[in-house]
Amino acid sequence: MAKWTTIQLLFLLVWVTEVGGAQSRDRTELLNVCMDAKHHKEKPSAEDKLHEQCSPWKKNACCTTNTSEEAHKDISYLYRFNWNHCGQMAPACKRHFIQDTCLYECSPNLGPWIQQVDQSWRKERILNVPLCKEDCESWWEDCRSSYTCKSNWHKGWNWTSGYNQCPVKAACHPFPFYFPTPADLCNEIWSHSYKVSNYSRGSGRCIQMWFDPAQGNPNDKVAKFYAQVVDGAGLRGPWAPLLSLALMLLWLLC
Repeated sequence: MAKWTTIQLLFLLVWVTEVGGAQSRDRTELLNVCMDAKHHKEKPSAEDKLHEQCSPWKKNACCTTNTSEEAHKDISYLYRFNWNHCGQMAPACKRHFIQDTCLYECSPNLGPWIQQVDQSWRKERILNVPLCKEDCESWWEDCRSSYTCKSNWHKGWNWTSGYNQCPVKAACHPFPFYFPTPADLCNEIWSHSYKVSNYSRGSGRCIQMWFDPAQGNPNDKVAKFYAQVVDGAGLRGPWAPLLSLALMLLWLLC
């Protein structure tokens, strides 16, 4: 009986190792990828005519030219989202939201933070992307004089008109009312898609929303670093306790 149990445990150990190893191998495939989402291409490629603020990604993009053009419009067909839901948004503030949209739609460097979701309009999302602190701070500063009525813009809107409007009894206030700090804005507005980083631009440890394409894409280096960190985790995850238990039982029965 003990011998049969030992054989079973050996099979369990091999299975755990194979599954865990497969997961680890999958984690290395996090570079130069596009999300499985509403407007993303299947694979990144050159797009020579990306529009204005999306143009930094033209050498390698997950968005099409048409998507980049729509990203610059108020209430575009992309998501029918109205930036001016509490009056006219300041142009400097709106530039950050356009750049945010371009990063989300166009960047091939978000692989380490892609998570599966069960939503009608996408199968994957980003979670806790480490946004460089200067990008977050300037976003918040440039939006201080603009108004909104919500702290989480992913949900809770009134869509009866075909585009987002403030919910009943949701009052419009300047951004700092709903986002007292830069971190509140960047972390909360898109359900933790971003997590403001303590690192600065150029550190190679945070994603830049803004960059000069003439100097190359700094987020290539950042994605590579975090992909290695994730891959280096190996079996340190949900499989680790099971693997340890299998090894201990095998040692006791042999």
